[in-house]
Amino acid sequence: MKPTELKGIITPILTPMNEDETLNLEELRAQVDRMIDNGIHGIFPFGTNGEGYILTAEEKKLVVETVVDQTNGRVPVYAGTGTLSTKETIEQSKMAQAAGADVLSIITPSFAAASQDELYTHYKTVAEAVDMPIVLYNIPARTGNALTPATVGRLAEIDNIIGAKDSSGNFANILGYIDAGKKKTNGKFYTLSGNDQLIIWTLLAGGTGGIAGCANVYPQTMASIYDLFMEGKIEEAKKANESIQSFRACFKYGNPNTIVKTATRLLGHNVGPCRAPFNQVPEEGIEAIKKVLEENKAKGMK
Repeated sequence: MKPTELKGIITPILTPMNEDETLNLEELRAQVDRMIDNGIHGIFPFGTNGEGYILTAEEKKLVVETVVDQTNGRVPVYAGTGTLSTKETIEQSKMAQAAGADVLSIITPSFAAASQDELYTHYKTVAEAVDMPIVLYNIPARTGNALTPATVGRLAEIDNIIGAKDSSGNFANILGYIDAGKKKTNGKFYTLSGNDQLIIWTLLAGGTGGIAGCANVYPQTMASIYDLFMEGKIEEAKKANESIQSFRACFKYGNPNTIVKTATRLLGHNVGPCRAPFNQVPEEGIEAIKKVLEENKAKGMK
């Protein structure tokens, strides 16, 4: 396994679709270039914003192969390969490895309640089956299963589990992951914020970046949070992070990844709708998004 640093702003890239819900791989290539051209530090297919939860195994293979090919080594590719079962997660992870992904991001299993021992065994079994760096992905509001800092600390002792993304929105949990990662004895452990508003605070606390859905809408602005932080321009980095609050306020009008995809579409990118049934935004939501996009455009955000 080659040494890998998890750092910067990684985009959980949208999966563009045609109106009939088929994949639009040409637009996917365009979005990869748009992200990289605007300074994004990594591309992550099948994050929540990539609708990995609703794609078939065959579609996932096409998407990750396209992303790897278009990225062409310019930034790391993080492939989301977590599924409901350990067996299928291993299959998807091996597929992503064969496709040339650099890192695996593995969400906790969902729907059925899992104990911390079950989650530990799940991740340990997957890690032993693939020779790739793995990022744990905690998003309990969507999965129903939360990875505790104590379990993250246990998992960090596995050689190829090198980081965790926390999307709980609970900053204390992020701090717990950072603290647990300090105890890793076989390399560095990286903590990434999955909540866009907490990125700068995660960096200040010792984390190394974020996987940011809003980067699909504002790649340059989001990438600047990390870049400014690394330059020591902390107040400017805070302002860049704060600048997305008005857009995130639009999340009240629908599923957040539906709002992100709708906004990207309103910016003129042919990413299509989210796959049904998760594809509706009320008219008042559309108008609110348009208003925020115009206001932020006037501020120079992009």
